[in-house]
Amino acid sequence: MEEVRKPMVIAIASISGGGKTTVTEKLNGVLPNSKALFFDDYDLEGPEDVLDWLNRGNNYNEWNLNPFVKDLEELLSESLDYVVLDFPFSYKHDQTSAYINFSIFIDTPLDIALARRIIRDFQDDSAANIVENMKHYNSHGRRAYLEMLHTIQPNSDFIVDGSLPVAKMVNTILEKVR
Repeated sequence: MEEVRKPMVIAIASISGGGKTTVTEKLNGVLPNSKALFFDDYDLEGPEDVLDWLNRGNNYNEWNLNPFVKDLEELLSESLDYVVLDFPFSYKHDQTSAYINFSIFIDTPLDIALARRIIRDFQDDSAANIVENMKHYNSHGRRAYLEMLHTIQPNSDFIVDGSLPVAKMVNTILEKVR
């Protein structure tokens, strides 16, 4: 009986605005016979209060990722060579870590990631709303970003410079994956 070969699962992790989605899309576009899953496409249950979650030790297993995992398992049953995950947790979530073969962390400077988030998420918002979001970033968000640098980044197999042009990041990743 012929053994079915499973696709290689590549997780792309980074802070919000770090380039996960863009790199996942581009990588999926150049890898042969691949499909991608995007974390933000799911309405997943997680901690209500991120600061409380951080204070309690940031247990990534508190996130219910069942819908994401179900779709990942479906992709793994297909005849694919690669599955690329836009997935911020790397190996830190027990339910998903067993599926990941290679985890990449995009190390994007906080100022660049924040600028990308503002451009992406607040183009049509008022200045007052943008200021409120910056206050939230200063009081809460930055701490969550820093937490990822301390837990997700060292938990990844490979780190790529997030200030590089996207094409250079993708080529660097391709060299490692192949």
